[in-house]
Amino acid sequence: MRKVSNEETQPGVRPFWSGTISFGLVSVPVNLFPATRDSKVSLRMLGPDDQPLKRGFYSPEGGQEVESSETVRGFVTEKGKTITVTEEELERLAPDKSRDINLQLFVRREELSPLYFNKAYFLMPADKSMKAYRLLAQTMEDSGRAGIATFVMRGREYLVAILAEKGILRAETLRFSDEIRKPSTLGLPKKVKPSPALVRKFEDAIAKNAKKTLDLSEMRDEYAERMLKLIEKKGRQGKDVVESEVPASHPRPGKVVDLMEVLKQSLNQGRRSQS
Repeated sequence: MRKVSNEETQPGVRPFWSGTISFGLVSVPVNLFPATRDSKVSLRMLGPDDQPLKRGFYSPEGGQEVESSETVRGFVTEKGKTITVTEEELERLAPDKSRDINLQLFVRREELSPLYFNKAYFLMPADKSMKAYRLLAQTMEDSGRAGIATFVMRGREYLVAILAEKGILRAETLRFSDEIRKPSTLGLPKKVKPSPALVRKFEDAIAKNAKKTLDLSEMRDEYAERMLKLIEKKGRQGKDVVESEVPASHPRPGKVVDLMEVLKQSLNQGRRSQS
């Protein structure tokens, strides 16, 4: 299980989206929390004077910088023509604002390929929806089904899969079908029948490295760890240290806790308050 900082996982942390799961006569108020965080070690770009640089727009012909207020959005067609679109036109195309997660259908979980999963979120009960939340999560988990829904967030409509696991609801935003490449377009060679000896060789290699369970805590970003050790070592030695007001590239987390455990505690607290 991914470890995250205690600051990020406190039950009192404010959700960045709130709404209601709705289908038929059922409605369950929920709060949306990100289920993942970026742990990559990022390096800042500095100029010759050791001051942080910023990205901007510039004209390749004249070389002058262009302010964002002067820019116009455009779509380049296959024929090389650019069609501009105004902000007003984009606003008219935006979906209607809504606080509903509209569950449209339920499917077997195994029908959802992980290839379609884009970003994970946790759905936590809001207001006094604890009983309905737990009932929905239990029913979905017992039936082995996932819900397919749409909802609007930050002016954009998302297609999501709602899944239940260990009493907690999770939302996975889905890629649309035209975003998935087909293996046939990659030029794979035709199938050939391998020799029995080669089949046994692969079977033995897999069996030798097979495990009954997977401990995801063993899957660490070793490059990031080596990078942080290098930075800490150079910092202690005072090598290549410059004085500049640059925000931390990779702030150190405080006390780490299991995010799933914190969510379970939050659920248990809500259940006791309603009993």
